[in-house]
Order: sequence, then structure tokens, then C-alpha cells
Amino acid sequence: MSIPQDLFYAKTHEWVSLEDGIATVGITDFAQGELGDIVYIDINTVGKMLSAEAVFGTVEAVKTVSDLFLPVSGTILEVNPALTAQPELVNTDPYGAGWMVKVTVVNVADVEALLTSEAYSQLVH
Repeated sequence: MSIPQDLFYAKTHEWVSLEDGIATVGITDFAQGELGDIVYIDINTVGKMLSAEAVFGTVEAVKTVSDLFLPVSGTILEVNPALTAQPELVNTDPYGAGWMVKVTVVNVADVEALLTSEAYSQLVH
């Protein structure tokens, strides 16, 4: 199971990378492994301002549907367009091509309050 050290993590198994006030968010390798084969991603919150821990969409796997929680407060700028045709990218490349949304971060301290890779590793082991 991969847990990149340069990312931040939420206890709800989302990851965040931050660049110039824009957060890229996806689900962790652990989360996609627990869900199994992902068949559909439903995110219809583009343009909406959401608070940290708000539901920003759902992910549907073969046996379950799970909510996606936003790790930081902000406005959803963009949804990964590749996931419409290839939701399985979340399974095969959760930290790369399988990213889910880009968010304008309201408060950078929200990101800094998330878990480090070491703390997240302890959470899932």
C-alpha cells in the first residue's frame, strides 16, 4: 500500500496536495483497496463553496457506494474529467491520474492540520 510522504491525509481517507492555494484531492490507496473495483464517480459540486468534512460527491464500487468528504474548506474548481470514462483510474493510480477534484483553499491552516504520511500510516495499520 502506497502512502506518499509529500501529501496530507484526512482520517476519512482522502489525500490533499497543495500548490499555490489550490488543493488537489483524491482518495488514498488504502481507501480504493477497501472499496474494490470502482465503477462510477458522482461529483456535482463544481462552483460550490463547501466546508471541511462536507460531502463533495460519491464513489460507487461493485458492492458499495461511499461518500467523499472534502478535507479542507474551499470552492470546488474542477472535477477530473478522465473519471467520467475511466473511474477505474482511482484504483490503478489513486495519487496521480485518479485525482478527483481541485479546490480553492480558504485557509491553508486546514491543510496543515491534516495528517502526515506517518500519522496516516499509523491510522490504517
